[in-house]
Amino acid sequence: MSQEKMSYREKLSGVFAPIATPFDEEGNLLLDQLASNIRKLNESGLRGYLVLGTNGEFKSLLEAERRKVLETVLSVSAKDKVVMAGTGRESTYESIIASKEAASMRADFVSLIAPSFFAKKMTDQVLLRHFRLIADVSPVPVLLYNNPEVAVLTFSTSLIGEISKHPNIVGMKDTSKGNFASYLLAAGPEFNLLAGSASYFFEALVMGGVGGVLSIANFAPDACCKVFDLWRAGKFEEARTEQYRLMTLNQKVSGKFGVAGVKAAMDFAEFYGGPPRAPLFPLTMDEKIKLREELTVAGFLKE
Repeated sequence: MSQEKMSYREKLSGVFAPIATPFDEEGNLLLDQLASNIRKLNESGLRGYLVLGTNGEFKSLLEAERRKVLETVLSVSAKDKVVMAGTGRESTYESIIASKEAASMRADFVSLIAPSFFAKKMTDQVLLRHFRLIADVSPVPVLLYNNPEVAVLTFSTSLIGEISKHPNIVGMKDTSKGNFASYLLAAGPEFNLLAGSASYFFEALVMGGVGGVLSIANFAPDACCKVFDLWRAGKFEEARTEQYRLMTLNQKVSGKFGVAGVKAAMDFAEFYGGPPRAPLFPLTMDEKIKLREELTVAGFLKE
C-alpha cells in the first residue's frame, strides 16, 4: 500500500458522527447550537465528522445554509478531528463547484452521494463518468456515499471495482446493508470502506472496514468508539458484547424514527437536537417519553 493511501486510511480509521443540523420550531438554522454540539463532540474519541449528510438534512438546506453549516463545523472542530463534507448534488457541474468550495474551506474529504432525480438513467456508465469528472478536479480526496434508501439506487460491485481505481477516490460510506463484503472484494484492500450503520459496525470492521459513520454517534459517541477501540485492541468478545448494545440502541432510535429520533436522543443527552425541518415531523410527546424511558433502562441515559 502506498504511503499516500496509508495516510488516508489513518485519517479514516475510527468513528465519525454524521452531524445533525439544528433548527428551531419555525425551521430557522441555529448555528450557535451547532457550534456547541461540535465543541462537546470534540471531547469524545470520535475520529471526526461528516457534515451535510442525510442526518444533516442537507436536502432541506439552501445552498447558502450549507456553506454556513460547513463553515461553522470547520471553525470549531478540534485539530485532531477529520471533517468530511457532503458535496453531492444532482448535476456533475454543481458537485464540482461544491467540492472545490469545501476544499477551499479546508474540509479534509468530500463525500458524494449519487444523483437520484433521474435514478432510472443512473447506469454504471453514467455514474462512473459523474464521479470521475468530480474526482479529476477535486483538490481533496473523494469518498462515495452509497445509501439506497435515499438515493433510490444501489452501487453495483462492478462500478465500485472500476471507480476504486481512480487515485483520488479513496473510499466509501456504505449504508446498503448486505453488500459490504462484495464491495471490499471488488475494490481491493486499499479502498477504505466505512460502515454506514451501527447495526453492522463490528461486522464491517472484522471484514476489513476501516471505521463507521454512525448516526447514534451524535448523542452516544463514547459507546460507538468503545466498539472500535475494543476491536482494535483485539478484544473481540468484549467488542461483540458492546456491538449488541449498539444494535439495540440504533434500532430504538435511528431504525425506528430516523433523523427525528436522533435529534430527540440528542436532546436527552444534553446536546441540542431540536426538531427536524419540515416536511419531517418531530417525535410526539408520547414517543419522546417512551424513547427516553427505553434509553434510560438500556443504560444510555442517566436516571
